[in-house]
Amino acid sequence: MSDDVLSRRTALFLFSIVVFTWGINWVLTKVIVNSVNPIWTTAIRSVIASIALFFVLVLRRQLIVPKLGDIPVILAIAVLHMVGFSTLVAYGVRYVPVGQSIVLAYTTPLWVAPAAWLFLKEPLSGPRLGGIIVGLVGIAVLFNPISFDRHDEHALLGNGLIMLAALCWAGSIIYVRAHRWISTPFQLVFWETTLAAVILTVLGYSTVGAPEITWTPALVTEFLFAGVCGTALAYWAMATVNRSLPATTTALGMLATPIVGIAGSTLWLGESLSGTLLTAMTLVMAGIVMGTVRYPGRRVARPGT
Repeated sequence: MSDDVLSRRTALFLFSIVVFTWGINWVLTKVIVNSVNPIWTTAIRSVIASIALFFVLVLRRQLIVPKLGDIPVILAIAVLHMVGFSTLVAYGVRYVPVGQSIVLAYTTPLWVAPAAWLFLKEPLSGPRLGGIIVGLVGIAVLFNPISFDRHDEHALLGNGLIMLAALCWAGSIIYVRAHRWISTPFQLVFWETTLAAVILTVLGYSTVGAPEITWTPALVTEFLFAGVCGTALAYWAMATVNRSLPATTTALGMLATPIVGIAGSTLWLGESLSGTLLTAMTLVMAGIVMGTVRYPGRRVARPGT
């Protein structure tokens, strides 16, 4: 686990593994919450990720005690992303197909742009504004009266939770952009997942009681993949990849995650791949691309970071 910059081929290979892992994680979340309460699903995954990250950081000699100035960003990421986003998604996918869930969750960059303009005074350029409009059209397609049953209370609840999750993720991204880092983001991930695990455990016991889980080899494997591969090793891999590939490459490459998730849900869970979903996904992804690609004189905004 070296900090050396990787060759482009190696970095792309590692990046493709991360994208595949995060896409499959959506499918696994859907599978796990069918047998484990969503809040305990997120708590257990956070505990596994914390243990794995501890060993990764020790091996890389990067385990640190956070500086006082980094405490706010640890709180923001843990509460908004690792607790808020992850738990809301876990509850939402109970009622919403993985394909639609992942498209809604990946509207996050659309909300980041206007929030960055409002709170961080980042310019809302023409391409960004156009991207937001295109993305919103994609959402409208997804919820058009012909394909969406507005009388289905479970569907309304599930979609609402996923949208709220996207807003939590956007809030986390905005704070991360504004934060003045002392330690590196990867050095703080262990503390974020640990704090999230503590919060989720307390919430779990206080809201739904002790977890009642029937452990099977399949369930153990699913949790280990989600916690170790989908969280701990994926964060390490992205920290390495970001040193070796241009920001535009990783920003646009992350848009393959919804495609992997939708393909996985279709092949594994037998979810239908409707024309409405494909159209909505295409429009949302196009909107993100419009606001992500590098234009002269502006920085790249990475979706999902």
